Amino acid sequence: MTGCREQGPPPCMIHIDKEGVWYHEGAEMIHREFIRLFYQRMTLDDAGRYVIELNDQRCCVDVEDTAYVVRRAVPEGGDGGAPSRIVLSLSDDSTETLASAGLWVGKDNVLYCSVKEGRFPARFNRAAYYQLSEYIEEGEEGFYLKLDGGRYPVKI
Repeated sequence: MTGCREQGPPPCMIHIDKEGVWYHEGAEMIHREFIRLFYQRMTLDDAGRYVIELNDQRCCVDVEDTAYVVRRAVPEGGDGGAPSRIVLSLSDDSTETLASAGLWVGKDNVLYCSVKEGRFPARFNRAAYYQLSEYIEEGEEGFYLKLDGGRYPVKI
């Protein structure tokens, strides 16, 4: 869990659970436009804290695992044997192409990748993991993601 510590910005009183659901003071946040704004204004500081910077104010967000969650992993292109790319749908309602060199397995066999030009880690939810797992194979040197252009290791 990435929480707010004594040194650093004050807490926002916002919590993001491991599924990417946002809460303010214990109540689920339901207004997507606010959540999208907070994502746009979010950074990771040098201590690994998630910080929202808005109107010259900064506050720290309590994050159970990662702020970004991959909700879908859709294959595109390719020659029928393997896709040429994987398009990710993220918890901030955006999409982006998976950076194939940035997959790893963490605690409890959870799959992660880097998003937002490598600035943030993202956790795959169960559905997205199953969608991507169709293109993950095991070889002599471990697991890898098979795309049209090659094989990319999954770090364990």
